[in-house]
Amino acid sequence: MAVFLCFFLVLVVASCSAAGGGASASGERCVRQGKAAYAPSLSPLPQGSGVCGYGAMAAEINGGFLAAGGPRQHRGGLGCGRCFQVRCRDAKLCSSRGVRVVLTDFHRSNRTDFLLGGPAFSGLAKPGMAHELKRLDTLSVEYKRIPCDYKDKNLSILVEEESKRPSNLVVKFLYQGGQTDILAVDVAAVGLSEWRFMTRVRGPVWRTDRAPAGPLQFRAVVTGGYDGKWVWAEREVLPADWRPGQVYDTGVRIADVARDGCQGCAGAGAAALDWNMYIEPCLRSAAACVCKRRCIIVKGLDELWSVEHGSGLLSQE
Repeated sequence: MAVFLCFFLVLVVASCSAAGGGASASGERCVRQGKAAYAPSLSPLPQGSGVCGYGAMAAEINGGFLAAGGPRQHRGGLGCGRCFQVRCRDAKLCSSRGVRVVLTDFHRSNRTDFLLGGPAFSGLAKPGMAHELKRLDTLSVEYKRIPCDYKDKNLSILVEEESKRPSNLVVKFLYQGGQTDILAVDVAAVGLSEWRFMTRVRGPVWRTDRAPAGPLQFRAVVTGGYDGKWVWAEREVLPADWRPGQVYDTGVRIADVARDGCQGCAGAGAAALDWNMYIEPCLRSAAACVCKRRCIIVKGLDELWSVEHGSGLLSQE
């Protein structure tokens, strides 16, 4: 079934490509036109709110510069945590600099690309013009996805409150840098190679009810632009006595950036191939699927290409 599902995915993507479907994963660096509106409820974000599951911690991640994305930006949860540069096109009211926002929530309207919280919306305006800007129902904006830069922060894991030792583990990834997506997460006891997959709950939140006992290590399939690879911490991440509510540093920093250019594989057309519907089930079925130009590379997890420190997904021409 796994082989059939991945083969089906290849055919669908090939069909989209032949039809000329949209910009690429790297094309996310292209400037796009859209609409934005003011959302007071995003400033500040109440504890526990937000479809992406960040809660009040979102304000700490990006200083309160938050946005809710429409279906195209949210992408069924894959867009959670992505960073965007947004600039208003009204030269009379708006600054030419724009603002950098992090996607922390979802809104269902197809007429508005972003709902912006107070700090972000005000940041679009020229000095003294924020009040005038908030009177408008919607703004015409330019936006593009940009790499997230958390400076001195490594990729970290927050153990969610519903976790319960020893086996019920729910984690949230924080400070995911670069222009990247996490498509799969595995957990294993330190020193062992018996990896157990986790399932995405929403956005950056993953869970398993089969977590092994003892100190734990993690690995993830990370994509950035065309390429995908395994990323893992070569040390203990969670101690044996891990606690809900605690944040643990993985020691890993992700900084991959999509290649320049606006042509390629997985744009608006391929984005319609919902990642949660197609790619993640494929990964969960012991096959790794990574977008590469106009195709999906499919390789069984036990047959991954060797790299210097183990096994991982490598791009192929």
